[in-house]
Amino acid sequence: MQKMSKEDLEFFRKLLLEKRKKVQTNLEYLKSIIMEGSSKDSSGEHSAYSYHMADQGTDAMEREKVFLFVARDEKYIKQIDEALERIENGTYGVCRVTGKLINKERLKAVPTTTISFEAKQQLSNKK
Repeated sequence: MQKMSKEDLEFFRKLLLEKRKKVQTNLEYLKSIIMEGSSKDSSGEHSAYSYHMADQGTDAMEREKVFLFVARDEKYIKQIDEALERIENGTYGVCRVTGKLINKERLKAVPTTTISFEAKQQLSNKK
């Protein structure tokens, strides 16, 4: 099995840690929005009589959107952590389908990927 150079692994480790930090910051912000919204609800600020039903629907839709963003960010952090584990065990940058090294440009664009562009195309063509 092919392996990436130590320099490349270190580059991608730093890139992943930087992305993780940004996503974690965004996740904390989104969670603060959820907490702020729930404290307004419990304080009665969103009384059923003070808002029009359309306003309540909009609020509910906005909360749902925030929950979806939180779920997306949590999933991405998990993918980043898995990529960092692959760096530690020496399998990062190796396509799980072909066993060949993944192009560095693809890894820069999608640093959590586990398959090469060619393998992705092959898998898409089979569907």
